[in-house]
Amino acid sequence: MTSKKTILRPKIALYEPDIPQNTGAIIRTCSCFDVTIEIIEPCGFMLNDKRFKRVVMDYFDEKMIKFYSNYDEFFKIKNKQKERVILMTTKAPDTYSNFKFNLNDTILFGRESAGVPEKIHKLVDRRLKIPMSFKKRSLNLATSVAIVLSESLRQNKLI
Repeated sequence: MTSKKTILRPKIALYEPDIPQNTGAIIRTCSCFDVTIEIIEPCGFMLNDKRFKRVVMDYFDEKMIKFYSNYDEFFKIKNKQKERVILMTTKAPDTYSNFKFNLNDTILFGRESAGVPEKIHKLVDRRLKIPMSFKKRSLNLATSVAIVLSESLRQNKLI
């Protein structure tokens, strides 16, 4: 009898995403790298939103997306599976490029309009940032996901 070997890969999690075009672009990026995307609801738009569909095109595959009804459910499952949750935030002291990503990390990104509440900051394993010019507030969410996901995949020799 043979067993199917599971290949560990990072996961991208979005906390209550509220811009359909960004979520569509992130799903497309995750699809291209065979990475699961996890959405912590409530979502600020419907998945049949024409703005979402225009960006995600034919990259949308329901098998690659997991939904959580709220952050309590998300963290309960992550703790049970012993997966690290790495929060990307402009308020972090450490940068993503100085961090060692594990194969099965979940990299969490906040809402475009508000990030994540302080209670989420207290639940994660690590908080990291993408260094930028001091005069700028933040990168586009889809761009941030692509930068950090690429580094995680590179470190773990998955690309």
